[in-house]
Amino acid sequence: MSANPKTAKVDVAPTEKVSEKTRNAHDCGERTITTMSMTKHRLLTATMAQPSSRETLSHSPLGNPLAPQRKKVTINTLRALHQKDEPITMITAHDFPSAHVADHAGMDIILVGDSLAMVALGMEDTSEVVLEEMILHCRSVSRATKAAFTVGDLPMGSYEIAPEQALESAIRVVKEGRVQAVKLEGGVEYASTIEKITRAGIPVLGHVGLTPQRQHSIGGFRVQGKTTTGALKVLEDALAVQAAGCFAVVLEAVPAEVAALVTKKLKIPTIGIGAGNGCSGQVLVQVDMSGNFPPGRFLPKFVKQYGNVWAESMRAIETYKSEVKSRQYPSPAHTYPMPPEEFTEFERIIELTQA
Repeated sequence: MSANPKTAKVDVAPTEKVSEKTRNAHDCGERTITTMSMTKHRLLTATMAQPSSRETLSHSPLGNPLAPQRKKVTINTLRALHQKDEPITMITAHDFPSAHVADHAGMDIILVGDSLAMVALGMEDTSEVVLEEMILHCRSVSRATKAAFTVGDLPMGSYEIAPEQALESAIRVVKEGRVQAVKLEGGVEYASTIEKITRAGIPVLGHVGLTPQRQHSIGGFRVQGKTTTGALKVLEDALAVQAAGCFAVVLEAVPAEVAALVTKKLKIPTIGIGAGNGCSGQVLVQVDMSGNFPPGRFLPKFVKQYGNVWAESMRAIETYKSEVKSRQYPSPAHTYPMPPEEFTEFERIIELTQA
């Protein structure tokens, strides 16, 4: 007789009588082993089988492709829009979902702005975010963006020391962040820095007027160009970044009439934010314009709230919480079925193993 009870075979002489209890136990053990083997086979077969769309546990985060498909926006596309006097649309995004919806909505440019320091990372202001964090968010946005032109912000501390530092940072943002261009704040004083980057073949989006990274040196978030001297400084800065090679320039918090005149004096597009509709295009922070924030949050005067994402998210999450508490969710419609006979067999095996 073998020492392994699972494979043991009892040799019984023809004249020897085996008790009914012993025979039943032996037969039950063989049936259990056979059933378990069949169950393993079914599990293996089920694993190899292609699941239906309703049973797939994960899927591509991109979902369906853009409909209708549109061509990739390039520098030449933006120049063509400017020549036709067609406004350029730009919006910020800080992660995959926000970039995905912006790309689907048909934005010309998606900016991974350093405003993500506050709206995505909960920081006090934009000066806190570092280059590594910006690169991480750029990568997330670039994965979702298939048509829009993408631009990554150079954060404070990544380009001010020397043009060589700025070029190194720009290369990392483009190479590691997978965006098509970079943006940096500053005018005349950063012309040589911009020229250094553009000579390396990296497109640069300028940013003059209110420069949030330097809020402490200009007295906070204040409108720029309200005086003759201030307006001339905005124009001087815009002309300087244009000469340095910028493909476009952001004009932030500048009186509308000043921004319109600066736009006329430039050969490159201007993207306004709080600068009136005389600019070549407009940009807003997506979290602001979509209303993805709690009631009572301060918004700058130039922000128009086009939606109320916060309210809709609250409604959905509160409803989910309620249905979980009441066991209304998940309903049979949201569960995976099992053939009754398979479950019966499963129960039987469990009972046998516990006996």
